[in-house]
Amino acid sequence: MGFYQDHDLGNRIDLAYGSDSVAVTAGGAGDAVQVTSQSFDRFAVNEPLSMVAAIRYKAVLAAAATLSLAYVVEHSDDNATFVTLTAATGSTGASAVVATGPAGGGTVRGIVQIPLDLAGAKEYVRLKFTPDLSAANTDTAEISALFVLGGQRILPV
Repeated sequence: MGFYQDHDLGNRIDLAYGSDSVAVTAGGAGDAVQVTSQSFDRFAVNEPLSMVAAIRYKAVLAAAATLSLAYVVEHSDDNATFVTLTAATGSTGASAVVATGPAGGGTVRGIVQIPLDLAGAKEYVRLKFTPDLSAANTDTAEISALFVLGGQRILPV
């Protein structure tokens, strides 16, 4: 592979829409509520063999308060009956702390990357994630997902 091919990432990946942005309030709306992304059709994007599910977050956290995420990636033959392809831990996903409020509290931003081999995946793939804020009634977060797809049989155009 030449220098040009190594550095032309935009021509070697595809992107697929994951989810709308969801608002989460500690102890309230969206807190500990599972979000299901849109599914994408692997066959419609040249059958990628790998992906990164990227979960973007912006959280306003009190000092030492946390934002945790659990996730499950699922796949399906018919876009209706989904089964687990991978999860954080176990078939329903285990929550893991992804952000902690700084001293005095403040805004924390980041991206959780979930790399996945799609070689054995079915036609449709989706993500389910569950945000969980540790503080009661004060902390907030805005979270959304995006899929980065690579390893297609035919490169994107």
